[in-house]
Amino acid sequence: MAVRDAASLLVGLLVLFHTWEAWAAVEVNMEDRVEVIRGTTAQIACMFTSVDGVGGMIIQWFYMTRSGERQRIYYQDATRKEVERGIPFTERISVNGTVATGEVVLIISDVQLEDELEYVCLVKTLTDGAGEGRTKLKVFEIPNIPTIEREPRGISVHEDSPSKIGTCEVKNGFPKPNITWYRNNTPLNAAQDGVIVEPSITTESSGLFSFKSELSIKVVKEDKDDLFYCEVTYFVPGGIKMTETSRINITVYYPSTAVNVWVDSPKGKIKEGDTIVLRCIGNGNDASSLLTITHGDVSWDSDEVVLQNVTRLHSGVYHCTSMNIETVTFEEISGNTTVFVNYLDPAVVMPKDPIVVAQGEELKATCNALSSLQTHTVWFKNGEKVSQGNSLILKDATFDTAGTYVCVVTVPEIEGMETNGKLQVNVQGPPQIIKPESTEMEESYGTTVQLICHVRGFPAPSTNWDTSGGKVLNTEIQALGEKGIKNTAFVEVTSDITALCKASNAYGTDAMTLNIKARKAAIPPKKIKKEGSGVIIAVLIICILLLAILGSVLYFLYKKGKICGRSGKQDLTKEKSSKDNIVVEMKSDNTEEAVLLGVNGEKQTPSDQGGKYLELQK
Repeated sequence: MAVRDAASLLVGLLVLFHTWEAWAAVEVNMEDRVEVIRGTTAQIACMFTSVDGVGGMIIQWFYMTRSGERQRIYYQDATRKEVERGIPFTERISVNGTVATGEVVLIISDVQLEDELEYVCLVKTLTDGAGEGRTKLKVFEIPNIPTIEREPRGISVHEDSPSKIGTCEVKNGFPKPNITWYRNNTPLNAAQDGVIVEPSITTESSGLFSFKSELSIKVVKEDKDDLFYCEVTYFVPGGIKMTETSRINITVYYPSTAVNVWVDSPKGKIKEGDTIVLRCIGNGNDASSLLTITHGDVSWDSDEVVLQNVTRLHSGVYHCTSMNIETVTFEEISGNTTVFVNYLDPAVVMPKDPIVVAQGEELKATCNALSSLQTHTVWFKNGEKVSQGNSLILKDATFDTAGTYVCVVTVPEIEGMETNGKLQVNVQGPPQIIKPESTEMEESYGTTVQLICHVRGFPAPSTNWDTSGGKVLNTEIQALGEKGIKNTAFVEVTSDITALCKASNAYGTDAMTLNIKARKAAIPPKKIKKEGSGVIIAVLIICILLLAILGSVLYFLYKKGKICGRSGKQDLTKEKSSKDNIVVEMKSDNTEEAVLLGVNGEKQTPSDQGGKYLELQK
């Protein structure tokens, strides 16, 4: 029995040795793995050598199915080359190279995810020697650019559980990409306290992977300034690549730990009548915080208070309180500010208005206004400065002293802060008529002249006009205040006039005389009316036309012989006269002698013609 078992073992060893010797006759070398991007071309090289030479070799390509079986895809020998039909690679594979070179290359075009398999190159010789090699094909797909979305709502620090911060997502990668969360360049992971990372993987219909990751943390106040982002790593042929999303921050609601209240308007010192704007703000931003401003017994549930037309009663301390209504303890914090309203009371003038002072006496007056700041006082009369300081001293009073004095009190530190008071001063004394430069005048008869009597005095004097040789038409009395009274009279001049103005009051009288000399008015020359001139011109033109017509008629009659000679007594006949009977009288400036010429130019005397001639006078 033992002998038989030993024999069987020896036979098996001999068969195994023979088989190994046959395989050892061909040596095949291939890469362990080839890596390509999906959609590109993969080249898997098979290099071989044989102790029997390369003639008559058979080359076959296989791939290993998911179940571990071999599926041939290509066959080649000395007479034929053939791609297997009815397999996924039929239209997409080819083999380059020759047996003679000792290398053949399997080329797979348009590589897909399902092409990620193990490929076998089997080489046989004619002596039954054989050898094979294997290469794993790895297919990669670069994912899309990753995206990040932050949680739109604000997050309160009072929330007990971790709150969602945002979501990162990367789509269509292969193999599965990886996502890592960062806060301010520091990676976050689920192992940290208060950090929750929830990943989810989706396989698309294309076989690619989409990876999503949600981050939740326990939010604290300091997170309000933090930046969160995701880092995505993915595989590519020959290594690993990385890309990052944009940065996001979150809205964190946290309660105030301190509040500040201040006067926002006006800037600088405050005066009565101003409008004050008070503002209060805390260093938190929790919507559940309630701000309240209080002053004494008055409170406003607002972060802003507007006080109009303030007085000194608005001075004091204003408190601002912030209370969180979500907390069980109702934590309360407060701040305060002091407001002071500066004031300037109405001016008080002493003595009381009005005041009467006698001529030549002295008047002293004061003007004071109570203020919270230093004041400055100036006295004015008729808009002109007359004194500075709160005291006014008027010496040796005259009628020119009378009038209204205004004291203006200002606060130099605050523009527009001022008050004023007035004092009416009347100077007591007898009437005083202000006389014109000349009391003599000359006016024409029948004219009406205006006479003015300007009187000063206090009490206000009474005035009246008296005239001699004239008639007072009417009078007008006009009060001029501290300048006195003006009495105006209108008088018709009918002769020389003496006008007298009298003024009187309880302290005396005054008078003024005006002398008016009447003169005869010159008789103005008569003026020719434009209408009369036009008529005269028309008459002259008509006369000239008539004379011209008359001259024409006379000339016509003369030509016809109807007019007698110069004597006017001798008739002219129609008988033919001899040439000796027609003469012309010619006169010369150099002689008194008249020369008669015949028609034939003969020189004749008038006696030679028997007194018959026609006188033509130039």
